[in-house]
Amino acid sequence: MGGTVAVVDYGMGNLRSVVKAIEHVASGDRVVLAACAADIAAADRVVVPGQGAMPDCMRELESRGLRAAVVKAAAEKPFLGICVGLQLLFGHAEEGDVMGLDILPGRVPRFPSARMIAADGSRLKVPHMGWNEVHQRIAHPLWHDIADGARFYFVHSYCVVPDDAGLCAGTTHYGIPFTSAVARDNIFAVQFHPEKSARDGLQLLANFMRWTP
Repeated sequence: MGGTVAVVDYGMGNLRSVVKAIEHVASGDRVVLAACAADIAAADRVVVPGQGAMPDCMRELESRGLRAAVVKAAAEKPFLGICVGLQLLFGHAEEGDVMGLDILPGRVPRFPSARMIAADGSRLKVPHMGWNEVHQRIAHPLWHDIADGARFYFVHSYCVVPDDAGLCAGTTHYGIPFTSAVARDNIFAVQFHPEKSARDGLQLLANFMRWTP
């Protein structure tokens, strides 16, 4: 009998595509949409997806009584953050001038407009939207069978800046180099959307389902 993976439902993000992608790679595991703290506490693994503005995400986590359960899960269980689910792990976010969960040391600034210049001198648009390469900075089980430089799908205007360079598990270049994946103990989180990233995205989710940190 497999375990249970909870996809945290706090009203933000394309949950259907995340759930379907995990179900596609889950082998004997049950995927549940967790809209209450008890469902998060009961799960063996936790995934926190997210789209939209950071202030809205933090407000919904609080109003639905999920904040403490997410913080506890991040301390104890295999934990995957996706997009805003990465950003909310850190401290101050420029978007809305709010604090994240402050689980990992660092901040979440907006892409600096003055440095959004492509190699040919043209202006880069923000948000960063589309496929881009992820360069692996550490050997990690979630990179298993994924080539260094593999392309994943991004949609974001803000990026995390960890205080501890050792947290960086992957980097991407868009005007500037930025951290696109982080890892610490039982936590792995990515700025891109694995559920929208074809074969390599599914491979990352499959690796997460097998991961025993």
